[in-house]
Amino acid sequence: MTKAQLFEAIRQKGSYLCVGLDVDLEKIPQHLLKEKDPVFEFNKQIIDATVEHCIAYKPNVAFYEALGPSGWESLAKTVEYIPKGIFTIADAKRGDIGNTSQLYAKAFLEVMDFDAITVAPYMGHDSVTPFLRFDNKWVILLAHTSNTGSQDFQLIKSESTGQALYEEVIRKSQNWATEDQLMYVVGATRADKISEIRQLAPGHFFLVPGIGAQGGDLEAVSRLGMNAECGLIVNNTRAIIYASKDRDFAKNAKREAGNMHNEMNQYLQKYLPT
Repeated sequence: MTKAQLFEAIRQKGSYLCVGLDVDLEKIPQHLLKEKDPVFEFNKQIIDATVEHCIAYKPNVAFYEALGPSGWESLAKTVEYIPKGIFTIADAKRGDIGNTSQLYAKAFLEVMDFDAITVAPYMGHDSVTPFLRFDNKWVILLAHTSNTGSQDFQLIKSESTGQALYEEVIRKSQNWATEDQLMYVVGATRADKISEIRQLAPGHFFLVPGIGAQGGDLEAVSRLGMNAECGLIVNNTRAIIYASKDRDFAKNAKREAGNMHNEMNQYLQKYLPT
């Protein structure tokens, strides 16, 4: 999916919502455990319920890897089930050198055919560039994340430049690819940083986790982070997919996704530059 196609999907739907598909067998409705593939059945019903409200889905690969071969099968079936025109993100946080990154890239961007993959940048450019060799595919680079431990390394300032490590990552990585292929993970829990990061990367899309259960403010993120092409993909997982553990879980997920959709539509009208 190209950048123009992604923005058109946002514009047409009036939403920049990404639904995380992080399936925990202890949290899904227990009646689904009787299904042959409870993970896929849960995802299928969530997708059916929310697809009109979102522009992307983001399975966190760890939730599937932990289940062994059956988990990989559930993930493959999920990606195949997602309708064409919906952006798919492999939240895999890969990043290694040489042949290893090439094979990670092939696995997620070619074999499983995701549109994008999250990548850890801290081994440098040669750990990232193998992911950038696929047409119309995206690397979403970890920049300023929403977890509490992000301050351990990401905020350390260079003595020579005075820049925080995450700022150095954003600056240097823009030499590796254009804004048509490179996005950044920017956590919603530090909304005050989003306007600063937007200045560092004015034309890039940001994948923004941390809305909802982690306390991020959607209005602040939208006001401070939106650019002329929206430039935001805002993820919400737990508040949507685990809105209910009852048999009507999909109905409740639809309601929560619809509420975010409506809010996002208002912010697009209010903050999208004309």
